[in-house]
Order: sequence, then C-alpha cells, then structure tokens
Amino acid sequence: MNQLDVRGRVAVVTGGASGIGLAIARRLFTSGARLSLWDSSADALAKVTAPDTGVTAHTAVVDVRNYDAVERARDATLDALGRIDILVTSAGITGPNVTTWEYPLDAWRDVLDVNLTGTFHCARAVAVSMREANYGRIVTIASVAGKEGNPNAPAYSASKAGVIALTKSLGKELATTGIRVNCVTPAAVESPMFAQMTQSHIDYMLSKIPMNRFGTVDEIAALVAWLCTEECSFSTGAAFDISGGRSTY
Repeated sequence: MNQLDVRGRVAVVTGGASGIGLAIARRLFTSGARLSLWDSSADALAKVTAPDTGVTAHTAVVDVRNYDAVERARDATLDALGRIDILVTSAGITGPNVTTWEYPLDAWRDVLDVNLTGTFHCARAVAVSMREANYGRIVTIASVAGKEGNPNAPAYSASKAGVIALTKSLGKELATTGIRVNCVTPAAVESPMFAQMTQSHIDYMLSKIPMNRFGTVDEIAALVAWLCTEECSFSTGAAFDISGGRSTY
C-alpha cells in the first residue's frame, strides 16, 4: 500500500462503520488523518473502534436524514478534533430490486432521503467550517448506476444521479476557494450492501463489468484517499470512474 499524505488532517467519514466507508476510514487513518466516524449504528461504531482493531477515532451516532442530527455531529466533531478538513459521504442504502411501477413509495423516500438528502445535509453542514478555513476536500460516493441507470433499482439509480449532480454544483460553487469537491462512481463492490440485493440483481451487475469481477472496498478507498489529499488540487466537480471498464466517461 502506497502512503498518501493526509497527516494532520481531520476526516469525517459517514457510513464509516462498515463496507466502503470503513475501508476509506482505515486508509485515511493509516495515511495520518485523525478520524470522526459517523454512522447510524452505535454497536457497529463500537466494534470498529474497539482497542484491538488498530483504529482510533472520534465517533458520532447520526441519522444523515435528519439535518439537526448532522449539525450536532459536526459540532461534536469540531469540539473534539478542532476542525474538519475532509468529508467523505459514504452512508447509503440500496433499496429493493423491483420495477418502477411496483416500487414501494416508502422505500423510494427512504433511499432518496439517505443517499441524496443525507449527502446534501452533510455537505451543507460541513461546507460552513471549510469555507471559514478556506480549505477542504469533499468526496461523495455515487455509483455507475447514477450514470447509466440499473433496471429494478430506480430509487438507487436516481439517488446516485442526484449525488453526481450535487457534486458538480457544489464543486463549481466552491471552485475559487481552497475546497475541492469530487465524487467516485463505482460499479458493484463486494460489501455488506449485497445483503440488501437479490441474487439476480447481483448477477446482472457482474455481467456488465468487462473485468468480470466485482471491485473491492480497498480499491475504492485508494482512489478516495487520493481525492482527499492536497495533491488533488485541479479537479473539482468531477466524477471519477472506478467500474472495471463498465463506464468509461
């Protein structure tokens, strides 16, 4: 593993107690960042930060759908660690795999609320302190589904398309500051989120990847970690593909 320099930086990772979020947190931690992990599961956070895990982090139990809760988590992080230099929004859910005309209305709202509105809440809250410091790196986790749309995943696809657009908008708004805002668009990655999907949907996603394998959480973490460094200085509002060749734009 090559070492990326985020020494002395404070990084917030949402959904940081499992899957892609946890891999990103570990990569940033080994590269020198101080961490604040935000997750909806207190039990999962406790397991990640147990003494034998090798990860030291401030934690906040937060439902990203609730803006007041996000602001409380931000303030607690600032009190504990002094500032926020990096925000990675990895909290997300897939929703059920059914056609648009059969899609449950409550599931549609849940997926959009977590994946898109939750990302907006976190970016909105943290951008305030980043603008005061005139420095920051915001990395959102989108999906190739947001570029191409996956059948039987209308809410997930729409939410991730929204994350891409939000990233582009915020990146342009902050382009003349010291803050860079980018997203990554993975194809399917082996993670606990697979438990939320049907096997037929998993098989469909694999069939679309020219490398004929799923990505790994560590591969996603490596790209995200670079986007969190000072070296990522001339890219903003961009979508970085990491899809095994599925999407190439």
